[in-house]
Amino acid sequence: MLPSVSTLQQIGLAVLLLATLAWAIGLVRTVRRDRHAPQPPGAAPRLLKAVPRQVVPPSESVELTAAEREAFAGLVRDLTRGH
Repeated sequence: MLPSVSTLQQIGLAVLLLATLAWAIGLVRTVRRDRHAPQPPGAAPRLLKAVPRQVVPPSESVELTAAEREAFAGLVRDLTRGH
């Protein structure tokens, strides 16, 4: 027992340490459970399970013209070149 620390503080410290240990063990188990086999080079990246794919209804989509697609590609190139 530490003489300068009250019994209540020691109990609180023990509870805090146990909670931290339980959290760390849970985190490690979750990461190990969700780990998959390594992907071969050039394979598409794995998708997150928690984020569903977005499907746009045909009534809310618009086909771009070739000029609009080229303008968008140029905008993306300009924005990525700056960083």
